[in-house]
Amino acid sequence: MIQAPPPSRCLGVDPGSLACGWAVVERAGSRLALVEAGVIRNPRGADFDQRCLLIHRRLGEAIAAHQPDFMAVESPFVEKNAATALKLGQIRGGILLTAALHGLPVGDYNPMQVKKAVSGYGWAAKDQVGKMVMTLLNLAEPLPADAADAAAVAIGHLLATRRG
Repeated sequence: MIQAPPPSRCLGVDPGSLACGWAVVERAGSRLALVEAGVIRNPRGADFDQRCLLIHRRLGEAIAAHQPDFMAVESPFVEKNAATALKLGQIRGGILLTAALHGLPVGDYNPMQVKKAVSGYGWAAKDQVGKMVMTLLNLAEPLPADAADAAAVAIGHLLATRRG
């Protein structure tokens, strides 16, 4: 008798210095399920190093609580504002370091890849992606936008790495 592969879990992350979305999604066979999701909110006046630290700590707590097998992180579109792009790059670096410190392999996906994986169309609107996340995860209520984006990243990774 052929056994189904064990369930796998992915921590999806939508980086941001003020609002960083995260979601743990589990795949068991062809079934996807949301384990938990949230948004790490930093106060506007917080020093940048403290924002990075809070994101690192909260993602570490999610990893400890839910034991994902890997992390998937959305890479940003090109930013027109160089200072914003630099800060987002630093946030992503901290997120990647958090994954490495916990021994998690990382998948890196651009927004078009995520949209295509979830909706079948790389130019899908944000609300369309949110609705597909609700459908794919069988959710009764929508997630906050940043958490829905993170769930979409996790779903995209789980679908891209499907085995058996």
